[in-house]
Amino acid sequence: MRFMLALIVFFLCLSGLANPDQSTAAEKSYYSPIINVDVENSRILISTLGAVFWVEVPEEAKAHIEKLPQSGLVDIVVETREGQPPLLKTWKVKSGESTCLYFDGKVCK
Repeated sequence: MRFMLALIVFFLCLSGLANPDQSTAAEKSYYSPIINVDVENSRILISTLGAVFWVEVPEEAKAHIEKLPQSGLVDIVVETREGQPPLLKTWKVKSGESTCLYFDGKVCK
């Protein structure tokens, strides 16, 4: 009986249910074509696994998103946020012309 209780507590800790104060934000990586770059609203439309969704762009990247190639492929890392669109962290342009092939979260390289 103790073993089962310990096992349940262990799985709850792994799932985060035992500590509800933990943030639900996590990093995800997507390899996706750029469908649209909305400079006015600071967001990028990407597609992955049949889903199409917007990625919000932080202040540091706003000056650089217009350099992303339309229909180009990017490897993009985002921070997922519950109830909000994911937030861009980094990108690497894998195909397409761009003067900003790599954005590290602060500057273009």
